[in-house]
Amino acid sequence: MAERVEARHGDKATCPHGLALHLAAVHESVLDHLVKEEQVLFPLIIAGQSRGTTGPILVLEHEHDDHARALRETRRLTGNLQPPPEACTTWQALYLGLQQLEQELMLHIHLENNVLFRRALGA
Repeated sequence: MAERVEARHGDKATCPHGLALHLAAVHESVLDHLVKEEQVLFPLIIAGQSRGTTGPILVLEHEHDDHARALRETRRLTGNLQPPPEACTTWQALYLGLQQLEQELMLHIHLENNVLFRRALGA
């Protein structure tokens, strides 16, 4: 949707220029993060190897900080996720979807940082 909005409304000052490229990078980053969780951290937790989780958890927490920065950049690019008055239906749907993405990603980060990681470390 971001590509469509930029292609169709690129001549408007309110167009979120660079959003599609930014979201592609966010997508890659999140997928890479999920692979680390599923292939490294989760097997250690399941195996009961809490000592081995410290390094991976530090990496994943750092990546969570990166994800939060990316969400702030998304808000910057989109005028705080507020579609302008001339926004078409696709543009409005894009921003609603980005709001949902932000909520879900922040919940994911919270649950891992404050629940899963603490339990894995025995804290």
